[in-house]
Parts: sequence; structure tokens; C-alpha cells
Amino acid sequence: MPIPSNYEKTSRMTAKEAAFTQLQQWIIDGTLQPGEKLNDVELAQALGVSRTPIRESLQLLEVQGFVKLFPGKATQVTEVEQEDIVDLLPPLAALQALAAELAVPNVTPDVIEELKKVNDDFATAVREEDYFNGLKIDETFHQIIVDTAENPYITNMAASLQAHVRRLFFHNSIILTEQSIEEHEQIIKLLLEKDAKKASEVMKENWVRAIDEFKSLRK
Repeated sequence: MPIPSNYEKTSRMTAKEAAFTQLQQWIIDGTLQPGEKLNDVELAQALGVSRTPIRESLQLLEVQGFVKLFPGKATQVTEVEQEDIVDLLPPLAALQALAAELAVPNVTPDVIEELKKVNDDFATAVREEDYFNGLKIDETFHQIIVDTAENPYITNMAASLQAHVRRLFFHNSIILTEQSIEEHEQIIKLLLEKDAKKASEVMKENWVRAIDEFKSLRK
């Protein structure tokens, strides 16, 4: 089980939070491969923590669907099924659409300006085919709206689903297109106009459209 030794340790986190964040990231980006068996002793040594936060982190990762625990036997990274995008994106789209609707009363000029700047950065990344950074910028765009909605339940559930979106991206199930830039512009305009219903509709379409794009690539 090869483990990087040059990762940056995150400050201001508990040992469990840091371990969870790092293990999740390694699973998402493929450092820890689908089907790979994990050794809690090796992971503890690599992350410079005791086995307790590692075990707690693995339990949380199992709840999220990133690992499978076989008590007394092994812990294994779950396989990636590219077709999972068909099940993953509709609930995330519904959450993001609700976030857009709830965000409308809280939208300020500063929020609009921030969204415009982030979307400009997103457009640059897509047009330069820098898709890895584009994905991170796209997440930032949507996170601004989720944060503006000020609903902790949406925040927590969306974050969990978004982690799986990142993993599917690394396994080539998700692509970023020019149309996403245009939809972001529409969402910004509708938020500015305080049109909650339409903003919600466009937001949902922005996410669900990726399913059709995925299916077209599989033909």
C-alpha cells in the first residue's frame, strides 16, 4: 500500500479530522486505488497519528461509501462504478437547486461580484482545458451559493455527495463544458433579479445535464 510521505499536514484540525480529510482525498484522486486493502498501522505511521483517529476516520469513510470494512479481516477501498453518476447527480442537483432558491433573499452585491469573478476563472480553466482546476473552481462557485443559503443540512449533505463527484471526475465520468459557463452566468443573473424559482430550475439543469453528456460519451 504505497502512501505519499510529502503531503502537507493541515493545521487547526483534530487528528481525526486531518486523517479523515487526507484519506478521503487520497481515495478521491486515486492515490489509494479502488479495491486496495488499507492497513491502519501503515496509515497511522504515514499520517503521524495513533491508530484511533485512523479507525474513526475509516468508519466515517464507510458511512460515506468510500471504504468497506470487513471486521477482523480487512478494510478495502470501494470500487468506482462510472454509472453511479446516474444515481449521484439527481439528489445533488435537487440540493443545489434548493440552495439556489433559499440563497435568493440573502444575496448581496458582494456575493454577485464574487460569483462573477469565480465564473470568469472557471471559464478560463475550461477554455485552457485545465479541467482539474476547473473542477475546483466550479465547486467554489456552487459552494458560495450553498453558503449563502445558510442551511447547515444542505451544506453537510451536499459536501458528502460532492466528494463522490470529485472521485468520478478523477475516473473520467464527468466533463466540463462551455455550456456550464453560460449556465453559471444565467444563475448569477437570476440571483441578482431575485427570481428564486428560475434560478432553482437552471441550477438543477446545470447538474443533471452532466448525465446526458456522460451517456453520450458511453455510446
